[in-house]
Amino acid sequence: MAQDWSGIEVDWSAFAPWQVQPVRHRLMAHPLLQRDALIALGKRLEQRHSVRTHSNQVTAGTPFNDAPGLHPNRAGAAATLGDLAHAEAWMSLLNVQGDRLYRTLVDAVLDGVAPRIAQRDPGMGYRAGWIFLTSPHTVTPFHYDKEHNFILQVQGRKTLYVWDKQDTEAASEASRDLFHATHSRDRLQWRESLRERAHVFHLEPGMGAYMPSTSPHLVENGDEPSVTISFTYYTDATRRDALLHRAHERVRGWGVEPPPVGRNAVLDAALLAGFRAAGVLRHWQARLGGGLPPRSDRVAYAPAPRVPS
Repeated sequence: MAQDWSGIEVDWSAFAPWQVQPVRHRLMAHPLLQRDALIALGKRLEQRHSVRTHSNQVTAGTPFNDAPGLHPNRAGAAATLGDLAHAEAWMSLLNVQGDRLYRTLVDAVLDGVAPRIAQRDPGMGYRAGWIFLTSPHTVTPFHYDKEHNFILQVQGRKTLYVWDKQDTEAASEASRDLFHATHSRDRLQWRESLRERAHVFHLEPGMGAYMPSTSPHLVENGDEPSVTISFTYYTDATRRDALLHRAHERVRGWGVEPPPVGRNAVLDAALLAGFRAAGVLRHWQARLGGGLPPRSDRVAYAPAPRVPS
């Protein structure tokens, strides 16, 4: 009988789309998450510019966007993954759903939770998978991402710190406005004092966490190599939140300090209507002009990077 790999174990009675929560899983023995398969995937994705890497000189406060340039890992994917214990590196295999084999894994896992998620957070799309391969004592800097995220530990041990999306001490409204508008994390600043405000997960194989969109997080690897996989997606709520933050950043550019997203329903409704209409206009201007329309965040899968010619 074929193994069922679909299971993420969640306390659905406690699940809330914007709340951090522990989860469990059973992906540790999945054939696509074993060493040789990951090396082969790394080679394929490296050819498509879909690998991100840095050395273990990165700290919690290193700017996440700049880490690969500030502290480069000059070894390729095969060399790094082939001797991860001694590579002194962090490597992420990006958008693995763009690979035919690994899309089956992304679908198996997210199909397993999608019906329960849809009851409280409909509109799942922009599915993606990310595999993190980390040498001992290597840090993933303090940062946040746009997607909802199930992060699952497959091999090794690490400590995951996650802050609530609502914690404006950890990440201000202004930082999220800029991030959604430009993908810049420049307004997100690390302070050691933030640790006491975090949810702390001591992850071992079979353990994981659910992290809502723009929940700041920091990861510190343990004494052995680590393999971690994240399954991410957008929903109607994350799209609405992102659009409102982009709109609020535009308002800031007009010299006006907007109230936090969700604080003024009338303002948010007006901004949503205006920005959605502008998006439709940009789409049709591109189509009629013969250009590529803006990428939609309503597609089923997050698109793989466009490889330079």
